[in-house]
Amino acid sequence: MTYNKRLAVLVFVDSMIVIFSIYISNFILLPTGNVFSSALFVSAVTLLIGHHVFAHKYKLYKRVWQYASISELSSIVKAVTFSVILTAIVQMIVIQDTYSRTLAITWMMHILFIGGSRFAWRMYRSQYIKPREDRKRTLMVGAGAAGIMVVRDLKNNSDAELEPVAFVDDDVRKHRLEIMDVPVLGGTNEMADIVQSNNIEQIIIAIPSLNKEGLNQIFQECSKTKAKTQILPRMEDLMLGNVEVHQFRDVEVEDLLGREPIQLDINGIAEYITDKTVLVTGAGGSIGSEICRQLARFTPKQLVLLGHGENSIYSIEMELSRKLPDLNIVTEIADVQDREKMFSIMAARQPHVVFHAAAHKHVPLMERNPEEAVKNNVIGTKNVAEAASRAKVNTFVMVSTDKAVNPTSVMGATKRIAEMVVQHMDMISDTRFVAVRFGNVLGSRGSVIPLFKQQIKNGGPVTVTHPDMVRYFMTIPEASRLVLQAGALADGGEVFVLDMGEPVKIVDLARNLIKLSGYTEDEIPIEFSGIRPGEKMFEELLGKNEVHDEQVYPKIYRGKTPEVNINVTYDLVERFQDQSKEELRKHLLDIANFRVRELVVLGRVE
Repeated sequence: MTYNKRLAVLVFVDSMIVIFSIYISNFILLPTGNVFSSALFVSAVTLLIGHHVFAHKYKLYKRVWQYASISELSSIVKAVTFSVILTAIVQMIVIQDTYSRTLAITWMMHILFIGGSRFAWRMYRSQYIKPREDRKRTLMVGAGAAGIMVVRDLKNNSDAELEPVAFVDDDVRKHRLEIMDVPVLGGTNEMADIVQSNNIEQIIIAIPSLNKEGLNQIFQECSKTKAKTQILPRMEDLMLGNVEVHQFRDVEVEDLLGREPIQLDINGIAEYITDKTVLVTGAGGSIGSEICRQLARFTPKQLVLLGHGENSIYSIEMELSRKLPDLNIVTEIADVQDREKMFSIMAARQPHVVFHAAAHKHVPLMERNPEEAVKNNVIGTKNVAEAASRAKVNTFVMVSTDKAVNPTSVMGATKRIAEMVVQHMDMISDTRFVAVRFGNVLGSRGSVIPLFKQQIKNGGPVTVTHPDMVRYFMTIPEASRLVLQAGALADGGEVFVLDMGEPVKIVDLARNLIKLSGYTEDEIPIEFSGIRPGEKMFEELLGKNEVHDEQVYPKIYRGKTPEVNINVTYDLVERFQDQSKEELRKHLLDIANFRVRELVVLGRVE
């Protein structure tokens, strides 16, 4: 039924109820009275007009009555009460009298019939519109407001695929009670037994206030069962109208990351981004593209996307143009190893801020190709940094890695040397140069998550290097927010590090992904392949001599990095192409771990 037809029906039904209520009330008190009296006519007209006015005010014609509850009943009482009061006032003015007993009975009948007409539809749906017979027996985790809302929605939606049969909640006061005919059978620690004894096929976690640590604990209990586990849609998706409350989503590995996301200092970031020209290198990569998305929120004057891969740059350009058609986007297809091009682009674009995300990051590949790591990670960083200094850029933020701490790999060593270059540039330039170190980024290109997902898709096995290997993890948006926040905090020369929480065992991550994909370890086995060249058993975010205990911003620390001696050109790195891979690998690690006294500067700053 269309809105206009529905409105016409409700107005007609209410009009009949109002007229019937006042006339039947008068008949009850005065069965032999004149039903055509002017006093009764004035009262009926006034009550009818008053009802429709207050029904409109309290939105009685816009409510979905199949979900009627106390709120709807309260609105009915208010609309009826105020319409009756209005009628009493008109009676005193026009008729010079008030028929209080008639109005009292009218008020009661009015509420009874208006409320009954509305709630009758809900009762009809509950009793006679039967749900699908193939609905899955569902356990609701959380008997709070969100859980009750979900149960109500599922019960009133005849097309829903889930049938709520029980709650679990850690509030013992709710145990053995029933909510909307659904019993609360126990706490989350009893979930495995409850699932088995009640033939539960699906589990819905309905606790919006749950932090990531709490969600992880509950998910581990769910993992002990064979039931599929899902959670409520994200709040922002609900608010934007992208999904409905009963459109649950699968638990994702990002949901289980045991740390709450960093909150941005919006004003601080806006101050150095809004209405400024901003350049991002590696803008087509997983981190670089997300930095661009985050930057776009702050309406820069111009956003320059610089990258070597034309397809990835085109992709992020099209995405941003579609979402923000008024954003001024400029694309530059260029390699950071091309020194002349870097100076040319910086001179032409004159950026206020540069985010340097271009780098080779794959550890085993860089072990096999150390010269490429030097060219991209060290020389490329030097080219961009010196070009930024020449163009008088205000702030330069370099994306680094936890593998730069006490590095054992070529990738980590070259990123540490790149940090040294940036720190040296801060000492000799008016530009503020800072670096930001991340742990592993979930879902980025080359990360372990896509590999595990592909292995699971192929039927296994999932390969883990070592059962005791641990890593810090963060999401791509979180990593990108840290980069933006670091720029706002920068004084120059710092290495910023996020409080990464507790490290995660890679084997536990693999097990969670197998479970999230709907399999067991019997179906998708885990195999240990051994540690690869250059890999550590665990990563560090700051060396022992680099740690400042105090946070400079919630969850952000400033590293106290050692002084860098870059007064002379380091012969070894300048002539890296003349060395064997093994020699180059060894010398890079010596430089990065301060096992030589004089460190790298690849030529003087021009």
